[in-house]
Amino acid sequence: MPLLTSADKALWRLALPMIFSNITVPLLGLVDTAVIGHLDSPVYLGGVAIGATATSFLFMLLLFLRMSTTGLTSQAFGAKNPQALARALVQPLLLALGAGLLIVLFRNPLIELALSIVGGSGEVLEQARRFLSIRWLSAPASLANLVLLGWLLGVQYARAPVVLLVVGNVLNIVLDLWLVMGLHMNVQGAALATAIAEYATLLVGLGMVRKVLVIRGISWAMLKTAWAGDFRRLLALNRDIMLRSLLLQLCFGAVTVFGARLGSDVVAVNAVLMTMLTFTAYALDGFAYAVEAHSGQAYGARDGSKLLEVWRAACRQAGVVALAFALIYAVFGEHIVALLTSLPELQQLADRYVLWQVVLPVIGVWCYLLDGMFIGATRGAEMRNSMAVAAVSFALTLLALPVLGNHGLWLALAVFLALRGLSLAVIWRRHWRNNSWFL
Repeated sequence: MPLLTSADKALWRLALPMIFSNITVPLLGLVDTAVIGHLDSPVYLGGVAIGATATSFLFMLLLFLRMSTTGLTSQAFGAKNPQALARALVQPLLLALGAGLLIVLFRNPLIELALSIVGGSGEVLEQARRFLSIRWLSAPASLANLVLLGWLLGVQYARAPVVLLVVGNVLNIVLDLWLVMGLHMNVQGAALATAIAEYATLLVGLGMVRKVLVIRGISWAMLKTAWAGDFRRLLALNRDIMLRSLLLQLCFGAVTVFGARLGSDVVAVNAVLMTMLTFTAYALDGFAYAVEAHSGQAYGARDGSKLLEVWRAACRQAGVVALAFALIYAVFGEHIVALLTSLPELQQLADRYVLWQVVLPVIGVWCYLLDGMFIGATRGAEMRNSMAVAAVSFALTLLALPVLGNHGLWLALAVFLALRGLSLAVIWRRHWRNNSWFL
């Protein structure tokens, strides 16, 4: 028996570029931090940090644009339906551009709302305001890029994420150095660099989409009429995934909030450990993205055997990678912490909680993969309900904080990931037994 089956190879063909893309996402923030961190005042770095956090929260809520597009596109791809492929591109793209324009038009009150929630010194907030007033001008491009990435992933264009990432990041780095260090534009330069990079990435993405449209025989006439159709289904799907994303954001935000209540050292240690968890999640999400595309294709073709092949391949490959992360953290966890912080007191405190980084990849991998299955089937309502169950369980586990301290916080996160996977598995198993997955 070969080491890798054809299903394994097909999964890796999409997963590997997505893993590479995902784990290098933090590079963009790292470059901004490194460049701004060399300016003559810490208020600049504080302003960019707040601005980047607000931007990340807003765009993460709108990540449903990428997820729903991948699901609808992969189904159309599996069904070999050019008209549905065109609709899966045009409708979300119109929605993304509309939402982006609204953010641009109302960015000033949105910025003031975000800054009032975050709080901080007047000088830092002023720098954040300057950063966001320029950064959010790229909202139409940023959201459109989510749609283009989702569509290209849905048609299994494996190189797309890497190309888009390289174009955006390289241009951003060059512009960062020129505008911030060369022209001394400070935080405005960092924001402008990112905005220009987003629009440049959009142009490259449109070029890649055009190539696929020609290959798939999708004409301009199809695109012009593709806006019409079942728009309500798209809106309902996006509503459900957005609510799911909101619950996800709130639970991870609660880790920081409750960690801060346990002390400044605890919140600092949790930030270090969360970096490890985030890196792991980004890597394993590469498999989830591949599952979205392949399971959606199987869903569109109504091919149950293909769907099982995808699931088994994902369990084998992602399971091995999750175990590898667990082993690395078990053996080298303390050394990794030492690379992330040079403060001895934080290193000693972090050593108490490194065990959670060993456990969480093995617990979390299943909810990532099942998310991919449900996105491919565009079952947004069930994903929302599963997330609600997990969020309630997370909140109930937090009641143990007075007894367990910071261990209780990490336990709540483990319960959250486990319940997401378990609830989706129960739903998936019920559908499979009742032959209702393709209905």
